[in-house]
Amino acid sequence: MAKQYDHINKRIQKFISEQKIFFVATATDKSRINLSPKGMDSFRVIDEKKVLWLNLTGSGNETAAHLGVDGRITIMFCAFEGAPMILRLYGKGKVINPNDKQWSKSIAHFPRLAGTRQIISIDIDMVQTSCGMSIPYFDFKDERRQLDDWAKQKGEEGIKDYWKEKNEVSIDGIPTQIQEGY
Repeated sequence: MAKQYDHINKRIQKFISEQKIFFVATATDKSRINLSPKGMDSFRVIDEKKVLWLNLTGSGNETAAHLGVDGRITIMFCAFEGAPMILRLYGKGKVINPNDKQWSKSIAHFPRLAGTRQIISIDIDMVQTSCGMSIPYFDFKDERRQLDDWAKQKGEEGIKDYWKEKNEVSIDGIPTQIQEGY
């Protein structure tokens, strides 16, 4: 059965550190719900009430657009090996861009990855665990490197051009403010 907490305890923090994939969900009251899988070494628990996610360049920038309007965000982890569990982190998120004063301190938590776009800072207001007994087992093979290779090949200016083309507005036309952040 589901259990709710007001913070990330040590057991949950350990579970998060062992996961290779997580899912991010956001929406506004007038947008489509965006749900995206995330991987790589891009998630950090900062303390019992705050997490950071390193947002890499992708085909869209829905999360930034939604957070700029609404702020609500849910992160979900599933145990694909070991004991079953589904973990959801509910909170309010904000986008940290390279020109923001929090950038230097926040980026220090992550490895240097090509295509780094933003950091999403999330203040957690509820943590929920549930059984996950129907989630299948999967074996982790390796990280995919195509995104990193693609971003390195594009280079910094090529990535910024890509943002202009693909990341300035959401699929619902909501501005992401990506260019203002650099």
